[in-house]
Amino acid sequence: MSKCTEIRIAGFGGQGVILAGYVLGKAATIYENKYATLTQSYGPESRGSACSAQIILSDSEIFYPALIQPDILVVMSQEAEAKFSNQVKKEGLILYDSCLVTPSVNAARLAGIPATDLAGSLGKKIVANMIILGFLARQTNAVSLDALKQAVISIVAKQHLELNMKALETGYSYLPSKPVEVET
Repeated sequence: MSKCTEIRIAGFGGQGVILAGYVLGKAATIYENKYATLTQSYGPESRGSACSAQIILSDSEIFYPALIQPDILVVMSQEAEAKFSNQVKKEGLILYDSCLVTPSVNAARLAGIPATDLAGSLGKKIVANMIILGFLARQTNAVSLDALKQAVISIVAKQHLELNMKALETGYSYLPSKPVEVET
């Protein structure tokens, strides 16, 4: 039987949510020989409006590209948390940017990371999305850190590569105060 993992990354325009979804999908398909779909949703404004990336990862072909009920929700804004947190599977995992999000659900599987502050300490808050991806790789087995790095190398401009690599490593190295048990 094939293993399928549904992931939604959500936040607001300008946080790199769609790019994070693209990197995640490419890491899985090109560098880990999995199958993936990516659909995206965003408001008409280029910055500040709600947006989300829906990714399905599988070890076999995917015949329906839309999320049914996410296994993993990554939220980078309070609006996204309010909109999507009740859609996660009961045994699902919510990863959140603790600088911008206060979880409203009392889920047993929550893990926060101060992604925006950590990105600011690296010099640019825009890499909070890469910090979140590194954190996702550490907290789940959806993709490996190496696959994410390879995907970033193939996508990001050379002048931004070092910063993005540091961001992935920072997210991967971060240990939340409450450990999370994950089987995805």
